[in-house]
Amino acid sequence: MVANLSSKAQIEDLGNHPTETVAALRSLLASGASTIADPKRRGFYEIESDSVVYYIHLSPVTGKVLLLATWQNEGVPAGEAS
Repeated sequence: MVANLSSKAQIEDLGNHPTETVAALRSLLASGASTIADPKRRGFYEIESDSVVYYIHLSPVTGKVLLLATWQNEGVPAGEAS
């Protein structure tokens, strides 16, 4: 699935992530990043960058992107994350 969200997408950070993290997510969404749907939860997705995985919820009510969590992309060795 590809996220069709503009760079103006309203992102609500529910985990007190750094401003840079939210900006990176906004950039990924604006570029049409591929998303992986959570098979157990409707409206929840993972979005992968080269070094970080973002876990989000797309609110069907408000249309907001809710940033819930991030973690290091396991495909990138710990010392090589950019």
